[in-house]
Amino acid sequence: MTAQYQVHGAVAIITLDNPPVNGLGLSTRTAVVAGVQKALADAAVKAIILTGAGKAFSGGADIKEFNSPSAFAEPSLHTLIEVVESASKPVIAAIHSVCMGGGLELALGCHYRVASPGAQIALPEVKLGILPGAGGTQRLPRAVGLELALNMIVSGTPIASEKLAHTALFSKLIDGDLMEGALAFADSVADARPLPKVRDVKVDYPNYEAFLQFSRNTVKAMSGPYPAPLKCVEAVAASVTMKFDDGIKFERNLFIELVQTTESKALRHAFFGERAASKIPDVPADTPVRAIKSAAVIGAGTMGGGIAMNFVNAGIPVMLLETRQEALDKGIATIRKNYENTMKKGKLTQEKFDQRVGMISGTLNYADIGQADIVVEAVFEDMGVKETVFRKLDEVMKQGAILASNTSTLDVDQIASFTKRPQDVIGTHFFSPANVMKLLEIVRGKATAKDVLATTLALSKKIKKTGVVSGVCDGFIGNRMIEQYSRQAGFLIEEGALPEQVDKAVEKFGFAMGPFRMGDLAGNDIGWYIRKRRYVEKPEIIYSKTADLLCELGRYGQKTGAGWYDYKAGDRKAYASSLVNDMIIQHSADIGVERRKISDQEIIERLVYSLVNEAAHILEEGIAMRASDIDMVYLTGYGFPVFRGGPMFYADTVGLPNVLMAMEKLAKGRHGDAWAPAPLLVKLAAEGKTFN
Repeated sequence: MTAQYQVHGAVAIITLDNPPVNGLGLSTRTAVVAGVQKALADAAVKAIILTGAGKAFSGGADIKEFNSPSAFAEPSLHTLIEVVESASKPVIAAIHSVCMGGGLELALGCHYRVASPGAQIALPEVKLGILPGAGGTQRLPRAVGLELALNMIVSGTPIASEKLAHTALFSKLIDGDLMEGALAFADSVADARPLPKVRDVKVDYPNYEAFLQFSRNTVKAMSGPYPAPLKCVEAVAASVTMKFDDGIKFERNLFIELVQTTESKALRHAFFGERAASKIPDVPADTPVRAIKSAAVIGAGTMGGGIAMNFVNAGIPVMLLETRQEALDKGIATIRKNYENTMKKGKLTQEKFDQRVGMISGTLNYADIGQADIVVEAVFEDMGVKETVFRKLDEVMKQGAILASNTSTLDVDQIASFTKRPQDVIGTHFFSPANVMKLLEIVRGKATAKDVLATTLALSKKIKKTGVVSGVCDGFIGNRMIEQYSRQAGFLIEEGALPEQVDKAVEKFGFAMGPFRMGDLAGNDIGWYIRKRRYVEKPEIIYSKTADLLCELGRYGQKTGAGWYDYKAGDRKAYASSLVNDMIIQHSADIGVERRKISDQEIIERLVYSLVNEAAHILEEGIAMRASDIDMVYLTGYGFPVFRGGPMFYADTVGLPNVLMAMEKLAKGRHGDAWAPAPLLVKLAAEGKTFN
């Protein structure tokens, strides 16, 4: 059973018991309804307490039931709340730890609510592109007031229970043992009648029309492409302007409308995609993991420093290794400065600052890092350099240490072959800035041990990253795809577009940054280095030469104050460069290409579908396990618009036959060979299927 029933004196206690967060799935809803009915039928029972086992009162809907008939099967959440609210004996919600979404809506249906301090209270549905659909938008304003309820519902942000103590949400905050306090409270209200119902409260807010209009204007300006925040305002407004039952119907209609939107489907896809990414079919959830109590990082540059901060933020001490004292001092000073800036913004206390800085040490000697549980190599992207480092690590690291490489493109199997322990070698591709970006591409070599993979996935969670597993290939998932995207960006400027037009079109589509601004930020010399390697290894791949010409001018991007764009000292804004634009136009003439007007639609199709087509190859080859993993890589590491759900989800939305049709048209243009469709894409389109 997912809810327990017991009687304590004259009080029945119904405990939700559906780990990890007591999700209100069908079996739980059924068990609670049965429990309430049993208590009502027992003459000896005077009051009912509803609480949650383990680490939550209830986190809301059971995510395992999302998109399944069980989610709406009777007793629905609406029915459960009705049974509780209309009970003839007082029902008291005893809230601790987590009370969110449907869990809070259920608590609002109870006659009384008591809570432990520190319980996290929220209606976070807006984060999935929907709104509370079981009376939350109608009852919360009646319990905490219009303004606070609106802020909570539109933001979805949790608030600690003690900060809501002044409202009618809680009858009492209980400092000691929650159940002891709840039982005493239940005894005190057992005979009180009539039973208070949140639905009977009138929302009283002077001049509410002006407040609601102000809220609409503010939310509209801030919600961008997402429809849910504004609909939340409309639903909350109904709590003032409509009778309760009409407000409930209005909320329900808005909920059903939002569930159908592409934006909500994309947000839900991302929510489940993140959870699915850590599930590896041949690595069971109970695979033992290695203890990671200390770490070492080779290289104290931008990347190494950022990686070290991830460990320290999670409470894992780090030793940085450099070849020169000067480089080591500079790296540690940069980390210190980063923490100082965070402290200045009020996001870090002096105590935490001292603690974190105290967990970083440095050395020039490999022998000093030998006892670390994991070592991450973050040196220059060159196989010869990696070989030197890994041969040395193989000599000095203790048995059972994980040897990880932050390579972004190189062969992890080859790197593993430089050691006598390939089973302990794994790729951990962090994204820059490593202490900020959420993505961690975890590259599983052919010899990587299952416990090493399980440990690295667990570690990615601990350091607050979204870990996505990739097989070994040049560029793994993200960079292998971005190469095709960058090639198309190069061809577009050869054929008639300019960097600013391409970037603006992509940013209007929703990307955080267009390909040319991205190149300037990452450093154009990195792409140049990779292309030089490609010219030797894969001479059949054609690239636009514009990026090479740019690098020959020394325009590597923001770090040199000039790239595809011009930059001013102390200003990261990109200014169009007439010198670069003239160079591009001249290059087109030099290679005999007549420039033409290129539409924004063509820019989007060429850039996004080049990602999709390469991703279909990656899926087919088994480099990625599932389409949603590819979407997670692009949502968390490459700035793909979340409201579009990632490249694969976007292709599904457009319809795979339509994607193919667009690609067939592009194949008739210059460099048409780049548009040979992946067999998997052709197969799925023909069968009327989708990637996800």
